[in-house]
Amino acid sequence: MNRSNQRSLIPVNIAVLTISDTRTEKDDKSGNAIVNKLIEAGHRLAEKTIVADDLYQIRAVVSAWIANADIQVVITTGGTGVSGRDGSPEAIAPLLDKTLDGFGEMFRALSYENIGTSTLQSRTLAGVANGTYIFVLPGSPGAVKLGWEKLISHQLDYRTRPCNLAEMMPRLLEQ
Repeated sequence: MNRSNQRSLIPVNIAVLTISDTRTEKDDKSGNAIVNKLIEAGHRLAEKTIVADDLYQIRAVVSAWIANADIQVVITTGGTGVSGRDGSPEAIAPLLDKTLDGFGEMFRALSYENIGTSTLQSRTLAGVANGTYIFVLPGSPGAVKLGWEKLISHQLDYRTRPCNLAEMMPRLLEQ
C-alpha cells in the first residue's frame, strides 16, 4: 500500500449491518469491530443494525441504505457461509448494479493464509448499487478484521495510490 502525505483523508459515511439469527448488540463482536475500525480510520458511522438471516429483511435494510444519499458505503457481516440459513450473497447480489469480483477473490486469497482451504466456504462479495459501495463479509471477527485491514480500509482511503474506490465516488452515478 502506498499512501501520499500530500492528500488528506476524506471521511465517508458507512452503514454496518450484522446478519445473524443469534447476535444482539451486546454480543455483536464482528459488527462492533467494524464500527470501531471505521471510526479509528476517520470515517463516520451512518447507521448500524442487526437483522435475522432472512433474504427479505436483509434486502429491506440494504435497499433503504442504498436509496439514502447520505450513506456512501454499506458493510455487512454474517450469512456468507453454506448452511441453509446463510443467504447474504443471495439477498444482496440482485441489488448490485456492478460487482467488484476482485474483492471476493482477494479476500479468499488473503484468508487462505490464515484458515487454509476452509476459505472456499466464504461467499464474500462486493459491488456498487445506486452509487453506494457494498461489502459483504463473513461473520467471524477474524474475517472482519482481515477484510477491513487488508482491503476495505485502503480502498476507502482517498490517499491510497495508485488508485482507490473513494476517489471514484463522485463518478459512480455517471450516465
